[in-house]
Amino acid sequence: MERAYTLGLDYGTNSVRAVVVDCTDGRTVGTHVFDYPSGERGVIVDARDPHLARQNPGDYVDGLRAATLGALDEAVGEEGFARDRVVGIGVDTTGSTPLPLDANCRPLALGPRWSGNPAAHAWLWKDHTAAKEAATITEVAGRHAPEYLAPIGGTYSSEWFWSKVWRCLNVAPDVFAAAVTWVELADFIPAVLASVTDPRNIFRCVCAAGHKAMYSRAWGGLPSKDFLARLDPRLAELRGRLYDEAHPPHLPAGTLSPVWAEELRLPVGIPIAMGGFDAHYGAVGAGVAPGTLVKIIGTSTCDITVAPTSEPLGDVPGICGIVDGSVMTGYYGIEAGQSAVGDLLHWWVDSICEGDDSLHGRLSDEAARLRPGESGLLALDWNNGNRTVLVDPRLTGLILGQTLRTGRAEVYRALIESTAFGARMIVERLANCGVPIDRIVCCGGIAAKNDLFMQIYADVLGRPMLLAGSPQTPALGAAISAAVAAGDGACGYASFEEAQERMTFLRDERFDPDPMAGAVYDELFAMYRELHDAFGAVSTARADFPSLMKRLLVLRERVAGDGVS
Repeated sequence: MERAYTLGLDYGTNSVRAVVVDCTDGRTVGTHVFDYPSGERGVIVDARDPHLARQNPGDYVDGLRAATLGALDEAVGEEGFARDRVVGIGVDTTGSTPLPLDANCRPLALGPRWSGNPAAHAWLWKDHTAAKEAATITEVAGRHAPEYLAPIGGTYSSEWFWSKVWRCLNVAPDVFAAAVTWVELADFIPAVLASVTDPRNIFRCVCAAGHKAMYSRAWGGLPSKDFLARLDPRLAELRGRLYDEAHPPHLPAGTLSPVWAEELRLPVGIPIAMGGFDAHYGAVGAGVAPGTLVKIIGTSTCDITVAPTSEPLGDVPGICGIVDGSVMTGYYGIEAGQSAVGDLLHWWVDSICEGDDSLHGRLSDEAARLRPGESGLLALDWNNGNRTVLVDPRLTGLILGQTLRTGRAEVYRALIESTAFGARMIVERLANCGVPIDRIVCCGGIAAKNDLFMQIYADVLGRPMLLAGSPQTPALGAAISAAVAAGDGACGYASFEEAQERMTFLRDERFDPDPMAGAVYDELFAMYRELHDAFGAVSTARADFPSLMKRLLVLRERVAGDGVS
């Protein structure tokens, strides 16, 4: 069969990346990045409100054009590549990132009336202005529709769809009134490529709908009008202008329109895969499967695994959602994560040590010379709240055990360890709720660049840390979704599993756990759990605070003693 290629578009927080991928083996043959020009590194902010984070939808469309053309131009140099051999396009985006549209599917912010109003722009995933609305949604659902909360871990987030739309209604009712509908970025880009002009014809992905908008076929789709009316009658009225059905990732969201085919010099009518979130398609690109946890490690982390829908699966309290088909058809997509990982290390290096990026390397080298427990420090990784398993954005960080001799590399290592302990809490929660994890595959910049980080994770979690082969797993996952949408005739792939077998791979490098380090970390993790449960207001907390500092000292002295492991 003639060689075929797919295009993956990865919409991140600061840029959009396009990759052209060989469907035979998953190799990237062309790539290009477009940095969003608006705001601060692509994010519209407000000095009066640190929780506000919006984006200009014009950047999305400009980025679509520039990144795709750049990647295709680079691929032209690859032997065997031709534009007419591109058989599909896939899209992943940040989320929940909803934006308001007019009756012609045009973002409100692109019109002159609304271009200067941040509420009319896209509400970026990390916009936390809707904390009050999220708390009310959780409270009302807990009393009147607890079934809505069960699949999402029991708490609705300020990062998610209904919180943000309701916030817009409360602070910018004119924008809310002007919006004919709201759409997730993951659904908007496929609609753009298909030149959809009627909001009713936008195909919505179950990934965004199920994880962020409380959608489930079990209760007929989106939350009922009666429930939404308890929040605000205008939300109930909006429901009828959204959608009745959301679709799994193996279905096309549309086909490439003549307008965009001419613009990109690609074949008219090639399938556009169903959109999805970056972490979910990143898991696909890293080879996610039952028993495999994919950790996408960056400023925060997103953890993704899957479980077959053919077997019963109960609720998992404290996670970000369990959704049928959100990652791959035939599986429940299970999402968890941590609110600050790379951001936590960046805070220490940049804000406290006042260093630049090179300081990360120096501190990592110094911290690598320390043994587990040698610093006498123990930290909580909550400087940006706790996403899983406590689901509380108002929790804060802590560093325990400091002395006048504590150095910055010791704190750096303790912060890495704290994120590893937080990761272990997630793995244990999954396992205790019937989702066993047999292997862990890591991807993202930290995983690829920081050996100390990966070794600490291996020692704390007691499992090998495997590394995804592609440095661009979300874009690769989007390209895989395009290969599946193109189908058997074009690429030879009738399912995600078949495509993954050929198009994903692991690096040879791996990090195996050190049993002696692991034994010390087991002791430290027990102390971490005391802090975690007590400060996290867990009802079963059993902390012995009066002895905790001294137990850390005893552990430090034992580790530092001659001949003591």
